[in-house]
Amino acid sequence: MQEIRQPGSYHYAFSRYVEPVARVKPGETVAIYTQDAFESQITRATDQPSAILGPYLNPQTGPIFVESAEPGDTLIVQIVDIEPTRDWAVSALIPYFGGLTSTRFTKTLQESLPERVWIYKLHDGWLTHSLRLSFPWRPFLGTMATAPDLEAISALTPFDQGGNMDVPDTKPGNTLYLPVRVPGAYFFTGDCHAGQGDGELCGVALEITAKATLKFDLIKQKPLNAPRIESPDAYMAVGSARPMEDAARIAYSELIAWLVEMGWDQWEAYQALTQIGGLSVGNMVDTTYSLVAKIAKEYAHRSS
Repeated sequence: MQEIRQPGSYHYAFSRYVEPVARVKPGETVAIYTQDAFESQITRATDQPSAILGPYLNPQTGPIFVESAEPGDTLIVQIVDIEPTRDWAVSALIPYFGGLTSTRFTKTLQESLPERVWIYKLHDGWLTHSLRLSFPWRPFLGTMATAPDLEAISALTPFDQGGNMDVPDTKPGNTLYLPVRVPGAYFFTGDCHAGQGDGELCGVALEITAKATLKFDLIKQKPLNAPRIESPDAYMAVGSARPMEDAARIAYSELIAWLVEMGWDQWEAYQALTQIGGLSVGNMVDTTYSLVAKIAKEYAHRSS
């Protein structure tokens, strides 16, 4: 199995204007090594993120060129496994960043929240800082994306080709579907989380370095408007936007489109999601927000 490590500097934007670090074929399974959101620069409780990090956050491994991928295709990314490559994770309060503080996108006259760093040791499937702050290992890839067709987009941004969605559903056992807008797809990933609650409230989950085993494939000439996720028991669509209600509308409308492709009448799909649909928040802290609309397969596959 091919192992993919970033040979030089990590990328902090999704872009078609950089050289691929590897090539994969449809049907191929590879192991991709990822950095944490801070490129492992925050290692101690006494570290000050504002003095260390600078403007570069969320380093990406990639781009990975997928052979025969063309604009209008769908890239299939099956998440086979995620393994930690160190025995600790980190979380932090960062000045003017998070869901319950003034930010440059939501300006107020509040002072910044205090800086604080938590280090969690990983042992026997648990991440522990203290008796109170101890949580199970629930890994997922916070960032997965294909390159946009024209502009470069910050790696902190979730958008209609994936990005920094921070959606816990991008986890082992699930499959992500992404739009292809450039030849080769130019796939990026990083920002593995050892666990996270809905919304990633303070803006920093349990950040950890990892080895992700992914299997790539393609659906030819199958354009998508937004990322989709399939689990063993549900179908999901991801919407990213501000305000949050627009992200919800995108997610639900894309899930309706998926149901229509399965043979549903559009208005019956609308009715079904009104009665049994699920909606969760990936993140409420980034440049745009990500929401996930969901329907269980037991309902999606009901006959008309």
